[in-house]
Amino acid sequence: MQIHEVKRNNPNTKSRRVGRGGKRGKTSGHGTKGQKARSGRKMRPEWRDIIKRLPKRRGYGKNRSRTVNPTRLFPVAISLGDISASFKEGEIVTRELLLERGLISRRKGKMPAIKILGNGTLDKKVTISGCLVSGNAKSMIEKAGGKVI
Repeated sequence: MQIHEVKRNNPNTKSRRVGRGGKRGKTSGHGTKGQKARSGRKMRPEWRDIIKRLPKRRGYGKNRSRTVNPTRLFPVAISLGDISASFKEGEIVTRELLLERGLISRRKGKMPAIKILGNGTLDKKVTISGCLVSGNAKSMIEKAGGKVI
């Protein structure tokens, strides 16, 4: 007798299924009475109601940038009056010096971008380096004899 000639003692038979239904009698898997037991039951999920109750941010423009990129760092505004009070004649204004003199501080451990605005008066000749400068501030700096690099 070879291994391919071995036969089982009992045949591997299954009971025949008859098409009379079954397994879903009486309540047909819908439990008992109520809205959930009816046909066509479309109940709104509970989390949908929770989402509808949450407050929404209104508007498209000014609120959008904060929700799309909340980690974006906006430049720190510094007026020419503050620079005039903190720096001497002929000095070079850099981000490091502004941090050292206490006009700006680090944000989340990073050095922020700086924009110099034309508020106040500038009566000293200073050189601005590595900062953004508004058009009005640039004209006031050049009028005082300074320059923007």
